[in-house]
Amino acid sequence: MIDLHSHILPGIDDGARSLDIALEMAEQAVSCGISHMVCTPHIHMGYFDNSFSSIAEAFYSFNEHVKRESIPLSLSFAAEVRVNELIPIWHKKGELPFLGKYDGKNVLLLEMPHSHIPQGLDVLIKWLLRNNIQPLIAHPERNRELIAENDKFNWLQRQGCLFQATAGAFVGRFGERVEEFAFRLLEKGAFHVVASDTHDLIRRPNDMQAALEVVSKYNSEYAEALFIKTPGRIIALDQNNAV
Repeated sequence: MIDLHSHILPGIDDGARSLDIALEMAEQAVSCGISHMVCTPHIHMGYFDNSFSSIAEAFYSFNEHVKRESIPLSLSFAAEVRVNELIPIWHKKGELPFLGKYDGKNVLLLEMPHSHIPQGLDVLIKWLLRNNIQPLIAHPERNRELIAENDKFNWLQRQGCLFQATAGAFVGRFGERVEEFAFRLLEKGAFHVVASDTHDLIRRPNDMQAALEVVSKYNSEYAEALFIKTPGRIIALDQNNAV
């Protein structure tokens, strides 16, 4: 499997607190059947003020440790970018880390607040698409406004986004309401990829193997697309950050 969303880089956001934990998370990922993981720390103004250069520095250091420990996990880096008005400026400065490509567009892992759909999101999405950037919305099944008003997801779909489900949503890690909404979206074929969004070993571990088993029982062909084929398509088209 290929995991496009993780907070494994140590000490850079609310993910791995130390190098030792990060290395254990890498081993946990391998035990879950993951062969490639994209390190995607938060870029969230005022909370996690990461940049392309700070993420790259943390990534190359961590990747050397993974190699030194002979952990059979290949890595690349991008970021989970919180919706904000500076995204166009960051792009013009070449400071947006992309996951890879999809249908010729650079893929940006874009995060909404968990509570609501931010005002002006449609304007940002249109700007991204015009500028050859494909937004991949992280964990929409955990957005409280979408859970309360499911029809708003249809509106979001019409904007031209891709959608990434969190593996833990399919195994009850975020509660019944999130799980029910995740399966409702799954039944509609609304998701494009599933990723771990792992933050640690216990509270937010890597649930990819468990989720794959659950989703495969529902639809094995769709599961292969979500966990393997589409993520592979995205990273295979841009290996600039892969090591």
